[in-house]
Amino acid sequence: MLDKNLLEILVCPVTKGPLIYDKARSELISCSGRLAYPVRDDIPVMLEEEARPLTAEEAEAYRKGGVAEAG
Repeated sequence: MLDKNLLEILVCPVTKGPLIYDKARSELISCSGRLAYPVRDDIPVMLEEEARPLTAEEAEAYRKGGVAEAG
């Protein structure tokens, strides 16, 4: 489980925008950057080259809160 204080200060390294934690997929989601950063062994991997690109549909679903489980 990621520390809540850490989640509050982390931002997307590409866009500097907020991130959404998807516990089920163990990813930090940047809707603005349309990227999903992996979380491995409770450690966020905040490297653009490690991020999974999101489709426009996935990003929109996260924006609407339909896919992500925050915090």
